[in-house]
Amino acid sequence: MPPRSLRPLALAAAVAAASTGLLVLALGQGWLGPDVGRGDGFCERARAGLVKQPANTFSNLGFVLAGLAVAWRAGRGDLLGDVMARHRGLATAYACLVVLLGPASAAMHASQAAWGGHLDMLSMYLVASFAAAYALMRWVGQGRLFLAQLFSLLVALCELVGAYGGPVPVVEHAGNVAFAALLLLAVVTEVRLWRRAAGSRTDLRWGAAALGTLLVAFAIWNVTKRAWCAPDSLLQGHALWHLLCAVAAYLMFRLWASERARQVRARRGGASIVAAQRQPGGSTSRGHLSTSPGEAPT
Repeated sequence: MPPRSLRPLALAAAVAAASTGLLVLALGQGWLGPDVGRGDGFCERARAGLVKQPANTFSNLGFVLAGLAVAWRAGRGDLLGDVMARHRGLATAYACLVVLLGPASAAMHASQAAWGGHLDMLSMYLVASFAAAYALMRWVGQGRLFLAQLFSLLVALCELVGAYGGPVPVVEHAGNVAFAALLLLAVVTEVRLWRRAAGSRTDLRWGAAALGTLLVAFAIWNVTKRAWCAPDSLLQGHALWHLLCAVAAYLMFRLWASERARQVRARRGGASIVAAQRQPGGSTSRGHLSTSPGEAPT
């Protein structure tokens, strides 16, 4: 078994500890500002004390666990596929972004403050921007610098869209439109990458599972805001939304980690030639010859 590096897990755990510690400190010191009812439309009634919505707050632990699970697999290069393994540090970066979703979303539900809401939306922008940028990076055959630049641009665009203060049907907030648009862009690009004749191919079953989980989560997000709502219960539909989104974030990583170079089989004389195709912007694996019984390679 190849050796495992604990560095990705250590970094993700450090991000989890630091962000959670800062959240607890911010809640205790009132740094997030007064309760303005941000996030109070998700059924759970606000309680007195440090944490206004306990179910919707503590369910964000799912994102921390999902990020740590990504980091654990990131410690083994052979578990990252043929593409993500070549882009050193990307799996760890994604793990840290998923971890940050937890405390950032919890900041809104625990405080119902305006700044808590901003942190919640920013964490969503970060993950969706990564998904879109990583897909587009592979589509155009670029590297990490391209991803970093595009990622920054997409996050900035999300912030601009989210600054629109008017109501939006179904999704309520303009920032949610930007979030959904980036996820849709990522899905479309991943499918096009899979269908492209050259290059590598992912196992789309992971992508289908991630998308299906998100759609179920979104249905629950909508239905349980008003219907099937028990404000004083600790069983909250929005809490289930958090847990399902955490699962979807992990499944998306498994899609990327499943990407392998395609193998092309051709005939030359009596020999079958099998070679991995060149990845855009990357290297190729070495081909080999195989022959039928009684045949000699030419």
